[in-house]
Amino acid sequence: MAENLIECAGEICLLTLAVDELCRSIARALNHKFFRFSIGGLSDVAEIKGHRRTYIGAMPGKMVQCLKNVGTANPLVLIDEVDKLGRGHAGDPASAMLELLDPEQNANFLDHYLDVPIDLSKVLFVCTANVVEMIPNPLLDRMEVITIAGYITDEKMHIARDYLEKTTREACGIKPEEVEVTDAALLALIENYCREAGVRNLQKHIEKIYRKIALQLVRQGASNEPAIAEVQVVEPEEALVECADDLSIKAVESETGAEPVEDSSHEQTTDTSIEADTVPTDLPADQPSDSKDATDTKKIQESEATKTIEKVVVDSPNIADFVGKPVFHAERIYDRTPIGVVMGLAWTAMGGSTLYIETSQVEQGEGKGALQLTGQLGDVHLHVPAGATPKDGPSAGCTMITSLLSLATKKLVKKDLAMTGEVTLTGKILPIGGVKEKTIAARRSDVKTIIFPSANKRDFDELAENVKEGLDVHFVDEYNQIFDVAFGDDQNTGK
Repeated sequence: MAENLIECAGEICLLTLAVDELCRSIARALNHKFFRFSIGGLSDVAEIKGHRRTYIGAMPGKMVQCLKNVGTANPLVLIDEVDKLGRGHAGDPASAMLELLDPEQNANFLDHYLDVPIDLSKVLFVCTANVVEMIPNPLLDRMEVITIAGYITDEKMHIARDYLEKTTREACGIKPEEVEVTDAALLALIENYCREAGVRNLQKHIEKIYRKIALQLVRQGASNEPAIAEVQVVEPEEALVECADDLSIKAVESETGAEPVEDSSHEQTTDTSIEADTVPTDLPADQPSDSKDATDTKKIQESEATKTIEKVVVDSPNIADFVGKPVFHAERIYDRTPIGVVMGLAWTAMGGSTLYIETSQVEQGEGKGALQLTGQLGDVHLHVPAGATPKDGPSAGCTMITSLLSLATKKLVKKDLAMTGEVTLTGKILPIGGVKEKTIAARRSDVKTIIFPSANKRDFDELAENVKEGLDVHFVDEYNQIFDVAFGDDQNTGK
């Protein structure tokens, strides 16, 4: 596979997270040079194709600068934020990118500054985007889209424990024996504070925790800085006299041009003075003693060494003391859903979530035992909680029908059941998206049984075993199958 990638060149569009490190790893695996530049907010075509040399301050485009920096003809070029291209009076950069990424044209890419065709057919381009719908269609048609899904809870735990916590602790100068962050604390961070696809917000919270721990350790008196070495203090007058003597000796030597002659008497005097200094003498009482200062310094160092620092333990009960109140709360509202309420599954930009569909009867006429629906649903109140969350997908169709049938038949749905799927007027169940995110959301809400469309079975089979473990999943083609699972004979009628 690596050999095929080396021989061919193309354009790959990666969606969502961690693409920078991923592309660096790909470049190392292929033994290619790596170059990155961002085009987010770019509105000038000259940034890509260069300026003409008639202009003052003209420069070549990004690709010429790339080839100049890497020094090879086949680097891996990461073009970041391709979905945030701008458009201004200087032209449309998206149209200029077509010549750069089209394999039929980039063999003769023309830079305005050099005005010489450049062969870019051996370059492997990797573009990144957050929203694929924002990429211009002609540009997207020349790419192969690879969607990178968000991290699950287990993956976030490993990243936080093996990388984020270690690097943050070292950056804050804290020893491992001075602090302990438990797995329960990391799990509480992930589920209650950082419910996102990536780990950027999780890293911010871990850094916030360690900053507060560092402040707490400093207040306790802990310090990892080495002790300051003792410095010999020289009196200013003595230093000036010694410098003057050295300068006078050097001046005499420069005038005579003779080599310095060793003075045996001076050497003898110096030795005698050294020996005299080593002999202990009794100092007067009023003269300050250096031994007293050394003794005081030694006592201070011993007291610092014997001082015990209390270990800081971060656990789930005290995690709020470091990062504040939880941002997210439990999504599950009912332990057992009442009549007319069914749990559905939804996909959001932050992953997946559970979504309840609630139905209540507004008024009941005499002799009307059946539920009759009109075009405007005048007699039924259908409510979807979490009003701040936009609901624009069709995957709640089967959930709404089940909620209406629960109200009409006065039956409870199966406990710990969640479902998703689009339903037609003839009762056919159509496929939906976000299977991985919805499955993770179901596990987070302790759901035991999930109903998916049969067309999504291949998506579910691709999930990791730890995500599918412990779930009873039913794949259905028609709504009659959903009815049999949701309203079984063993279900409580609720009367």
